[in-house]
Amino acid sequence: MTHLVFYEKPGCGGNARQRAMLEAAGHTLERRSLLDAAWSRETLMPCLQGLPVAQWFNRAAPRVKSGEVVPETLDAEAALDLLLAEPLLIRRPLMQRPDGAWMVGFEVAAVEDFVGLGPSTSTSTSASMEGCAAAPEVAARRACPSPHTAA
Repeated sequence: MTHLVFYEKPGCGGNARQRAMLEAAGHTLERRSLLDAAWSRETLMPCLQGLPVAQWFNRAAPRVKSGEVVPETLDAEAALDLLLAEPLLIRRPLMQRPDGAWMVGFEVAAVEDFVGLGPSTSTSTSASMEGCAAAPEVAARRACPSPHTAA
């Protein structure tokens, strides 16, 4: 299987589910904090290359959910400035294979193509494993842990 560098938000339940799925498929992960990484234009752009700007953003980020940041209205330069200033806005996880290829987000079919998930992925698995791990009615009442208090 594949060894992946896995950039996540520490304490995020959604990232925990994603990691579990990858590990169940036999992949090994080098976990890194998306929030603590020393991102620059040169290190972040290769991750995002080929995606529309709007897909660079974490839709669950408070500033996106509130409408303060509207990814569809941003050009690449403005979007990159925002992501570098506030990494919580970056869509997660970011995953890198040993060959240097990057993947943003966790759409199950895309992850299958990127590294394979094998038979551990049931047909009932959601097409997207992004967002809060809690049921929607629970997620609406509570936020993911603050990155400053997460383990």
